[in-house]
Amino acid sequence: MGVKRPDRREFLRGGAALAGGLTVGAVEPAHGQAPEPERFIRGEADMIAYGERSPFVTSVRIPHPPGGRESPDAFGLVFHVAAPLQDSVGTITPSSLHFVGTTRGSLMPEIDPSEHRLMIHGLVDRPLVFTMEDLKRLPSVTRLHFIECAGNNARATHKTVQETHGMTSCAEWTGVLLSTLLEEAGVKDGASWVVAEGTENVKGASSFPLAKAMDDCIVAYGMNGEAVRPQNGFPLRLLIPGFEGIFNTKYLRRIKVVDRYYMNYNDYGHLRRDSVRAALGYQIGPKSVITFPSGGQKLSGRGFYEVSGLAWSGGGAITRVEVSTDAGRSWQEAEIQGTAHRMAHTRFRLAWNWDGQETQLMSRCTDEVGQMQPLPTQVAEHFNAAPDPSYRVPGLDNTIQPWRIASDGSVHNARA
Repeated sequence: MGVKRPDRREFLRGGAALAGGLTVGAVEPAHGQAPEPERFIRGEADMIAYGERSPFVTSVRIPHPPGGRESPDAFGLVFHVAAPLQDSVGTITPSSLHFVGTTRGSLMPEIDPSEHRLMIHGLVDRPLVFTMEDLKRLPSVTRLHFIECAGNNARATHKTVQETHGMTSCAEWTGVLLSTLLEEAGVKDGASWVVAEGTENVKGASSFPLAKAMDDCIVAYGMNGEAVRPQNGFPLRLLIPGFEGIFNTKYLRRIKVVDRYYMNYNDYGHLRRDSVRAALGYQIGPKSVITFPSGGQKLSGRGFYEVSGLAWSGGGAITRVEVSTDAGRSWQEAEIQGTAHRMAHTRFRLAWNWDGQETQLMSRCTDEVGQMQPLPTQVAEHFNAAPDPSYRVPGLDNTIQPWRIASDGSVHNARA
């Protein structure tokens, strides 16, 4: 690596000095002027009943892709909506800001949980039907997992990290392991795949291997400490950790155990058309992105900054993140904040002293099975395409995202 990492104590001393200078300037009123009056927020019934964020916090989701169909449209249909990763802190995405992916612009069903049922059938010894009360009486698990849409592909025309990477989010999910339900039903010999179906007016259904269903899949009724939000599948959704987002079936009502790969509405034209390639193509590769500084943001001047971002992988936990502050000529190991959970967003940080010169920032990650995030040129070479940095990756795109820092501190997408 050969690059000296900025000393953390030096970083903290510089930050403290800067903060001290700003504090003095902020509290000292101008000569002859009265100090600003204090403002207070009165408690209201709605605020007590559910809670509100500060009016100074303005993070919002946006339609994806940029320039595409509006959400909602004139008919109330919601299409893809991207999360504001540029404003994220930590690893958990608030339920109200979690990205939304829809099945062909389907209307959201309004489901009374007391009437909802989940059926397990097919190649099982005992077909079963569960009410929501039945499911909540079973042993539960609570785990952090990301979900990412296959359309989360960065383009040279995208300006912000919300546009390049906003179709992923990470939440704390609570529910029953799918393996618990399948063991209760009893899986017959010869079963090898599972089909999951949701209650949408465009019937969303997807196939995935039985081995995955018996491993770590969750039939989730909880999200971030409350019921799953309607846009994310209330009252029940399937979590298939590490797999492409479309498999995480919302409004889950039926699980069928089968003996082969079935092409469903969600699969056709979207994924591989044979069982071997499909099973291998579902998993999200190791991926990371710097959220600060990122496109559309601006550095106030030369000096110390903390580069921060998110890393995740369908192959397991993130074990290493590296950051380059010189367009990939050298790499420094970043600090992983907290515990790196399997198939979950992981926050990374790196102290950086910007000299005020134009440069590029980028990150790359490695997961627990040894997979490393590639450059677009490396993927292009794999597909025997022209090694152009703006090469459009076919299918799932987990390539390195570069951000260009201009000499005036403005940050731009460097894929072009």
